[in-house]
Amino acid sequence: MTEAATTSNGSNGAHPTEKRDAVVIGAGVAGLYQLYRLREQGLNVTAIDAASGVGGTWYWNRYPGARFDSESYIYQYLFSEELYTGWSWSEKFPGQPEIERWLNYVADRLDLRRDIQFGTTVKSAHFNEATQRWLVTTDKGRGIDTQFLVACCGMLSAPYVSFPGQEAFKGQLFHTARWPEQPIDFAGKRVAVIGNGATGIQVVQSIAGEVGHLKVFVRTPQYVIPMKNPKYGAAEAAAYKAKFAHLTARLPHTFTGFEYDFEQAWADLTPPQRRAVLEDCWNDGSLKLWLSSFAEMFFDEEVNAEISEFVRQKMRERLKDPKLCDLLIPSDYGFGTHRVPLEQNYLEAFHRSNVEIVSVKGNPIDCVTETGIRTADGTVHDVDIIVLATGFDAGTGALTRIDIRGRGGRSLKDDWSRDIRTTMGLQIHGYPNLFTTAVPLAPSAALCNMTTCLQQQVEWIDACIAYMRRKSLNVVEPTKETEDGWVAHHDETANATLIAKTSSWYLGSNIPGKPRRLLSYCGGVGVYREKCDEVAANDYRGFAMQ
Repeated sequence: MTEAATTSNGSNGAHPTEKRDAVVIGAGVAGLYQLYRLREQGLNVTAIDAASGVGGTWYWNRYPGARFDSESYIYQYLFSEELYTGWSWSEKFPGQPEIERWLNYVADRLDLRRDIQFGTTVKSAHFNEATQRWLVTTDKGRGIDTQFLVACCGMLSAPYVSFPGQEAFKGQLFHTARWPEQPIDFAGKRVAVIGNGATGIQVVQSIAGEVGHLKVFVRTPQYVIPMKNPKYGAAEAAAYKAKFAHLTARLPHTFTGFEYDFEQAWADLTPPQRRAVLEDCWNDGSLKLWLSSFAEMFFDEEVNAEISEFVRQKMRERLKDPKLCDLLIPSDYGFGTHRVPLEQNYLEAFHRSNVEIVSVKGNPIDCVTETGIRTADGTVHDVDIIVLATGFDAGTGALTRIDIRGRGGRSLKDDWSRDIRTTMGLQIHGYPNLFTTAVPLAPSAALCNMTTCLQQQVEWIDACIAYMRRKSLNVVEPTKETEDGWVAHHDETANATLIAKTSSWYLGSNIPGKPRRLLSYCGGVGVYREKCDEVAANDYRGFAMQ
C-alpha cells in the first residue's frame, strides 16, 4: 500500500508532482512526532515547515523572556525512556533557546531532518474525489499528491495584528511570534509593548531594565502567579528522570495533562483548610493554583469569587500603589476563566520610573503613525520600537490561511467562518483523510500541557491510519451525525463553565467576526482520551471508512 516517492506531472501538466503516503504540515512538537510515527509504520512521509529549522512555536517565539510555563520534565515526549533520559534540563521552566535546542536534539536522535522540507509554505491542499487523494501545493511551485494529510500547525501559530498604519512606522516593529534571530538593541530606546497577556508579560519583565522608556499598552488586566524557577543540576535531573514510569502513567489521565490534578472538593474543607490549600498552591510558583487547587472555580461563581479575591490580594501586596492596582488587577472576570500567566517580577517592573502604563480599555489604539502609536483621544505616543504582543487567531488561523478544500470543493476557511466544528479535534466532516492536531474542540486547543495532548492525538491518528492499512481501506471521514454529536457534547460541557461566559481568545473574542465557541474541550484530558480510545476500540465507530 505504501507509495513510492515518484514524480509525475500534475493533472494540468503545470507543476511536477511528487507522490507520498502522507504529508505532515509542521515540524513542531506534534509534527516531529507524527513524522516519526508514520515513518515507523512504513509510510513514505514528508513534513513541511515554513521555518528554517525544527521547533514550531519554539522556533518562532524567540522574543525576550520566552519560556515554558509547564514544568520542563513534563513538557517532553514520553514514548521513549531513552529519548527522555538522554536530555537534561537546566531549570524547572527553561527559556526558548534551551527549548529549541531540545527539539533539535529530538530531530537528530530520531533522524527526522531527511524527511522535512524547511523554508516551505503550504499554499493549498485540495481533495480529489476521483483519486481520493490530496494535492498539496507549496510556495516552491511543486505539488505533492498524498493519501493522508496531517495538519500539525499549532494552536498559537497564526499571529494576529490589527492596527492600520504599521507600514508607515519609521522605527522598528516586531510581532513576538515572528521575532528575528539576531538580538534587538533596546538600550536607551523608547519602546512600546502592545498587549499584556502571557507573552506581553514575559517581554515587559525582560526588557524593563534595559530600555530608556517603556510604554505598556494595557486593555485587559491579567491575574498573574509569580514563577519559582529553581536550577537543575545532576541530582535534580536524575530525580525527575527516575519518575519516567510514574509520569508516563499519570500525565495522560489528569484533568489538564500536568503531573498535579484536582484532588479535593471545596465543600469538604473548612475555610482555614481551603486557605491552606490556596497558599500551598500559590507558594509552589507554578500553575498549580489554576490547575489543581479546586475544580469548582470553573463552575461555581461563589468559589471563583473567593479564589479571585485571594489572587487579587496577593497582587495588591506587591503593587501597593492604588492606581497601579486599578490598572493591573482584574475586576470584571474571575481567576482561571482566562489564560493564567506565570511571571517573574512583572508587577515590580511598573514601580520603575522608566515604565508607564497606557490604558486602552476606554481609549483604544486608533492607528500606528510614522512616529508611534495614536490612541482614540488623539494622543500620539512617540517611540523607537513597537513590540506587538497582540496574540493569535488561535486554533483555526493556521489552517484557514491555507486554501484547504474538501469534498465538492468546500472551503475550510468558509466553513469555519460560519461555524467552528470538528470531530474530537481529529477530523472534520467533509474533508476525508485530513487529520488535525491542536485545533478546536479538543483539549489541545488550550487547556492542557501541550505535549501530553499532542502526543495522544498523534498516536490516535497513527493508529487510525495503521488500522486502515491493515484493512486495505483508502478513505476515512467522520459522519455528519458523529460530528453533530461531538459538537453538542463539547458545547454542553463548555456552557457549564464560567470560561464560556467570559471574553478572551479562548472563545475567539480577539478576532473580529470569528464565530464564538470555546476553542478547547474542557471535559478533561483524561476523559477526552477515554472517549478517543473508545472510538478506536469500536473499529472507529462514527468514522466512515471505505
